[in-house]
Amino acid sequence: MIPYGRQSVDQADIDAVVEVLKSDWLTQGPTLERFEAAMAERCEAGFAVAVCNATAALHIACLAAGLGQGDWLWTSPNTFLASANCGRYCGADVDFVDIDPLTWNLDTDALARKLEVAASNGTLPKVLVAVAFSGQSCDMRAIGELARRYGFVVIEDASHAVGADYAGRPVGCGEFADMTVFSFHPVKIVTTGEGGMVLTNRPELAEHLRRLRSHGMTRDPGQMDEPSHGPWYYQQVELGFNYRMTDMQAALGLSQLNKLDGFLGRRRQLVARYQTLLADLPLTLPTLQAEADSAWHLYVVRLQTDLLALSHGQVFEGLRGAGIGVNVHYIPVHLQPYYRDLGFNPGDFPEAEAYYAQAISLPLYPAMTEAQQDDVVEQLHRLLGETRPAAT
Repeated sequence: MIPYGRQSVDQADIDAVVEVLKSDWLTQGPTLERFEAAMAERCEAGFAVAVCNATAALHIACLAAGLGQGDWLWTSPNTFLASANCGRYCGADVDFVDIDPLTWNLDTDALARKLEVAASNGTLPKVLVAVAFSGQSCDMRAIGELARRYGFVVIEDASHAVGADYAGRPVGCGEFADMTVFSFHPVKIVTTGEGGMVLTNRPELAEHLRRLRSHGMTRDPGQMDEPSHGPWYYQQVELGFNYRMTDMQAALGLSQLNKLDGFLGRRRQLVARYQTLLADLPLTLPTLQAEADSAWHLYVVRLQTDLLALSHGQVFEGLRGAGIGVNVHYIPVHLQPYYRDLGFNPGDFPEAEAYYAQAISLPLYPAMTEAQQDDVVEQLHRLLGETRPAAT
């Protein structure tokens, strides 16, 4: 089976983790601080706060933004559940903005229309989670302008986009977002096994994020309500969580970060081959907006189902049966039973639903060989070669 994605771990990564295992620090320690500093430098950001996974990162980012009961969080329906669930964790209401039919990211024209209506009826969002689907940023310049006009906080969910660029700068730099979230899950661009991170340029947000990831505790006398009892003393000043990343994970992340440019280069080579080799099939291939340079976490195609003799499900099963480990990213979040119980219905976000009915994620990862990629392409040609006659 050729998987749709997999980690690339080498001896240098293993050695980095073993070195930490032999050290005095296994949990949160100096290696984590080095990993945070390296990510902040790479992304041209002021501060980086590492946590145990990207869901935790989204959660504390929302809390640091002040999201709570009575507030609204908006996001894309074409994303993993966590991009919406983070709002529910805070007690907020959640709504969605339909996707752009070309980029499959949140549609900024639809966002502008929805904001205009929300401004008139008092339901403006406090937070917008802008998802960089497949590794490509949304139109963050337009989103930043709308955020200034309507006063909401922008969290870029860049879980797919470590190493991507937008408008000539690294994703995570904070030019158009208040906070940026990365994921280090094994199938992402770089891995820490599990892990996440929040980047920001605002020192007060960074301080709050660090407190939230560690039980809401502080050892800073300036944040305490009485003088310190001694060097051992700490206070819990708010409700926080145990969302800390370990030094073992950070060591793997640091080692992986050294190979980021190679990972990105190989992904982009494979994408360029796909774009050429699949051009004559009844598929809609990915489209990049002018200012985006994707990290290509995913390579998603859309079946032109009106031209095919096979259904979406039959193509998917045919590829799986041939040893091609395709997947589908994503089931629109508003169609999940939990969100249907909150009042969402099929038809609410038609572009996301039309996308879901056609989308297939093809294998893409740095260790993938061209022979494996040729096998994927061959199987697609076999399955999609028979088309329906054109309508007369």
